[in-house]
Amino acid sequence: MAGMSPLHERLEHLSFLVGTWRGLGVVGYPTIEEQRYEQEVVFAHDGRPFLSYESRAWILDDDGNRAKPSARETGFWRPGKEPRDVEVMLAHPTGIVEVYVGEVVFHKIELRSDVVARTETAKSVTAFHRLYGLVEGDLAYAIDMAAVDQPLQPHLSARLRKVG
Repeated sequence: MAGMSPLHERLEHLSFLVGTWRGLGVVGYPTIEEQRYEQEVVFAHDGRPFLSYESRAWILDDDGNRAKPSARETGFWRPGKEPRDVEVMLAHPTGIVEVYVGEVVFHKIELRSDVVARTETAKSVTAFHRLYGLVEGDLAYAIDMAAVDQPLQPHLSARLRKVG
């Protein structure tokens, strides 16, 4: 069962991520209307040298209630060659797969897309940049995206609180 085994020694630099996180964020892009969302992210492990990652989000209505399901991501975070390096692979139901390379410095992670692959019917996305960090015990992140002929620019940001 996830979390029952001791954390693999090669994941020490990512240990602060382990757990379930929930919170609110904002999505925007020149091609879409800005909206607020709720998100749940789970980082888990089974003792092997990777973290499993699952993210679910819901668009919120004007009263802050879940209006409809939104983005989902699933994947793995793993150590890279150097002690502070991290490699991330994420898959989306929208037909997009992302591979990131990045670095962990204390409780801050910077990821740059190395590969963005997509199915024939997926929208044209060419690059991502992700920043994650602990802010007063919360997990905050910002994601920039280059897509549909737009340059790399802010797309998502959220602040999640650890639960459980």
